[in-house]
Amino acid sequence: MRIPNQRWRIAEAQAERAIQLSQLTQLPLLLSQVLINRGMDTPEAVQTFLQPEAQSLPSPLVEFPDLPIALELLMRAISTHQAIAICGDYDADGMTSTALLLRALRSLGAHVDYAIPSRMQEGYGINQRMVEEFHQEGFGVILTVDNGIAAPAPIARARELGLTVIVTDHHDIPPELPPANAILNPKLIAEESPYRGVAGVGVAYILAVCLAQCLQKTHDLTTPLIELFTLGTIADLAPLTGVNRRWVRRGLKLLPKSKLAGVQALIQVAGLSQEKALKPEAIGFRLGPRINAIGRLADPQIVIELLTTDHDGRALELAMQCEQINQTRQRLCEQIEQDAIAWCEQTQFNPTQEQVLVIVQPGWHHGVIGIVASRLVERYGVPVFIGTYESQEQDHIRGSARGIPEFNVFEALQCCADLLGKFGGHRAAGGFSFKAEQLDDVRSRLQSVAAMQLRPEHLKPLVVIDAQATLGQLDLPLYDQIDRLHPCGIENPDPVFWTPNVPILEQRAIGKEGAHLKLTLACETNGKQMKAIAWRWGEYYPLPSRLDIAYRLRVNEWNGSKSVELELVGVRLPLAASPPLPSAQETHLTLNLNAPLPAKAEFYYGDRPYTCCISQVATERELRIRNAEGQILAVQPQHQRGLLGKSREEAQEVDISQPHYSNLIQAALKAIELAQAPLPAPTS
Repeated sequence: MRIPNQRWRIAEAQAERAIQLSQLTQLPLLLSQVLINRGMDTPEAVQTFLQPEAQSLPSPLVEFPDLPIALELLMRAISTHQAIAICGDYDADGMTSTALLLRALRSLGAHVDYAIPSRMQEGYGINQRMVEEFHQEGFGVILTVDNGIAAPAPIARARELGLTVIVTDHHDIPPELPPANAILNPKLIAEESPYRGVAGVGVAYILAVCLAQCLQKTHDLTTPLIELFTLGTIADLAPLTGVNRRWVRRGLKLLPKSKLAGVQALIQVAGLSQEKALKPEAIGFRLGPRINAIGRLADPQIVIELLTTDHDGRALELAMQCEQINQTRQRLCEQIEQDAIAWCEQTQFNPTQEQVLVIVQPGWHHGVIGIVASRLVERYGVPVFIGTYESQEQDHIRGSARGIPEFNVFEALQCCADLLGKFGGHRAAGGFSFKAEQLDDVRSRLQSVAAMQLRPEHLKPLVVIDAQATLGQLDLPLYDQIDRLHPCGIENPDPVFWTPNVPILEQRAIGKEGAHLKLTLACETNGKQMKAIAWRWGEYYPLPSRLDIAYRLRVNEWNGSKSVELELVGVRLPLAASPPLPSAQETHLTLNLNAPLPAKAEFYYGDRPYTCCISQVATERELRIRNAEGQILAVQPQHQRGLLGKSREEAQEVDISQPHYSNLIQAALKAIELAQAPLPAPTS
């Protein structure tokens, strides 16, 4: 019987701070702990996070030094009817950026067109061929989106030819900046700026809105632009912090009722609701892949036209093309993944020994191997470098890389620079090419780099967990409260909770070839049952009958009724040190009611000092736990709730079955038990 081979990282419970935040925000304690985990450690930070629209934003004109220059150049081009060429990119960020600027510039009266390099023949970014063609076709301004910061040579050539160049990009800053007339890149502004995390589509949005404001033509323009911003930001996995959080939150409410024909067509073919606000996962897992599939396998022009057309019929036709190509992408990914797993089994790949997976096979489609690399990281827990041959001669390899938290992909590629033709990327992902004859040397070099950076405990897929919960706490009110933390995504993930020693009553494999698991879990504190889904875990069927589980909350709507379900992200065998959380009654039955009063003890819990005692209150005995700040938790036998506060008059009721209270109570009872134990008889 197998289970996923994982490592868990559980955030340290901070009960007292969680209580303070809960009182401030009226959020459940579980979600207050989540805010603490996200770095929300002051009332001001919490309020900004929960109410991003209330945040006072600095002017982009101040934050981006070259923005006034870029606006002046574009206004001059529009007023003099100078042709503007947008140089885009073939991923979701680049395509939505291109569509956004096309819509904006056309509505503002510009003469504008676009071009995107060939993914298969040319690769990423503006190149010399494109510059020469722009010049020959009479364009006076080149505007890059989601690229250009690392292209000094093509941009220098454009300047030689007399073209004006505006670079908008969000990728890391190279040692040499291109000689553009203006550069807009959030990596060039202050790290604490709320604009720091915007993707390429965010830079395009800022430029377009500021230009419309300068020309006093914002009417009916900002709504479609923020919708495209939202699509591109989520699909590009940009961090949902700062202005991204603020604008995405607004865009998610607008998208279902979008007046953009292409957005409505995408929502329709993806089977999403057109009535209520979308959540980021709807874009990340339903809309984004349909856009990204085009850039990976087909002509990006399909998406650009989809997002710029105003004709419903044409939009639906293009959205259906996206749907069909995405289905092809899914089949390719499944086949390549199965091929890769078979290769690992045949070669007896040992993640612990080799520490990095380098796999190259002929016939794989370069446009999708990055997706497969991510799946292999999830499966084996090691950095993955996956490639395929670029021609039938099999003399050149091109590939993608994905890392784990403790491994820097870009630094690893830099260590192989003398063996590679081209490479690029960042800490978590990258791309590369090299001559096939160098494969063994590249693999050996990467294994050496991994051996220096990684320890054995790193070589398991990581599950990051926010807090311990009981299944009895997981209800619709809690799910609805999680909405206050949305939009969730990169740097603000959906909360992950865990519960120890959960009985699995039923389980079955579902989906194509039994790829997924559907489970029924028992809630031992209240006798109820819960449903759970484990995506892509069919190979682990059947799971053991009891497990520690880590999960996200999801809601199931069926025939007008709603219920909370769990999406499992991690399991492990129950640990002896993690027994099932006791019910309130079970917690207090261990009180020694016959012990002489007062029974007092001192103890530490979570590195914090506490004192505790058993007191008499009317006819009841009561356990009181005091922290260093003078707050007292008072609990009585057979009671489900306790009182928390500095005085009985001001105390609030709390649910003592919650893990941080229950575990604290157990520690106090143990301390009292030791204090009550008779001293050993003296020895002679």
